[in-house]
Amino acid sequence: MTPAERDRLTHWLALTLAPGVGPRTILRLIERFGSAASARSAEHKSLLDVGLSNSAIAAIQAPDQTTIDTALAWTEQDATCILTFDDRRYPPLLATLDAPPPVLFLRGDPDLLCEPQLAIVGSRNPTRGGIDASREFASYLAGLGLTITSGLAIGIDGAAHTGALQSGRTIAVLGTGPDRVYPASHRDLAWRIGASGALVTEFPPGTGPKASHFPRRNRVISGLSLGTLVVEAAPRSGSLITARYAAEQGREVFAIPGSIHNPLARGCHELIRQGAKLVDSAEQILEELDPQLRRLIAESPAPAEQGATAVQPGPAQSDDAFDPDYRLLLDCMGHDPIAPDELIGRSGLSAQVVSSMLLLLELQGHVSSHPGGRFSRCVQGRGNGKQ
Repeated sequence: MTPAERDRLTHWLALTLAPGVGPRTILRLIERFGSAASARSAEHKSLLDVGLSNSAIAAIQAPDQTTIDTALAWTEQDATCILTFDDRRYPPLLATLDAPPPVLFLRGDPDLLCEPQLAIVGSRNPTRGGIDASREFASYLAGLGLTITSGLAIGIDGAAHTGALQSGRTIAVLGTGPDRVYPASHRDLAWRIGASGALVTEFPPGTGPKASHFPRRNRVISGLSLGTLVVEAAPRSGSLITARYAAEQGREVFAIPGSIHNPLARGCHELIRQGAKLVDSAEQILEELDPQLRRLIAESPAPAEQGATAVQPGPAQSDDAFDPDYRLLLDCMGHDPIAPDELIGRSGLSAQVVSSMLLLLELQGHVSSHPGGRFSRCVQGRGNGKQ
């Protein structure tokens, strides 16, 4: 880490760790003064005018240096980083929230936060059927390139992460600091997620689990995702809080129905009565997310804007209705399985765009998914034979 980057992160951490200064106030400070450093060095009266109290100003100007040093030391480990709101890698969907977390602590691949995600949440004490459904939905959707996001809790969350790791990648949002694993029984699972996906939290290193942290964690889970699937949930459960956040954020909410005699189906049935989409297959989720995936592709930079050189497409082998980017991706793909990373390199398209396009092409029957997260073209545009 360069001295300049260390100073920049120090200013952001000083704002974030100040008691009584929440995300909305921090982002207002950045908008008013232009940077975290300028906000901290602003005149006392100017800070009062923004709405800070005298005690908050004192905390910003004389922060807890031990906690800041601990956080900065944590980033010296492999595959760790701190993402601030002004970082180009900050997840764009999360940035659209009202008062998003100004700082994220991450272990793993930061680019994964910007890829299309589906949240899968549910009971900590699920039925065997709930565990199986969570794992199967996650495995199938992750195999198509959709990142599965959940909260590392026992039960449905753990099953979703495990299923996703079988065929793709997953993100765990923590209610603790990035150096803690809660529950401890998921230590090995957390290690696997960090090695191939990402662990992310808004809480600094050294922070233990507290009840007040988990609603904030749930808000980040839904905020990162295009939609939230609730597998099993009792009334007044944390999963319903995540679903409520998703609805408030304008994201899709899905629920799997269950037996009227199963208490863990009542939360899902309540969500369906409130307007959540009833689903009993992964394909129904993909169909509902199709417009959002198309919008992500349309809003992403063109290859030239990304600073990449796109491969010129060869003879057209796909339907004439395909736009140039889809034709380009298909022309970069043969009938032998190929990894998304290789497609990204060949096409010059971003990882987010390639992931979204592969999902749509799979849904439309032009692309087949294979074990290990690889893809190939279908013969004459036919599907992969999955029922």
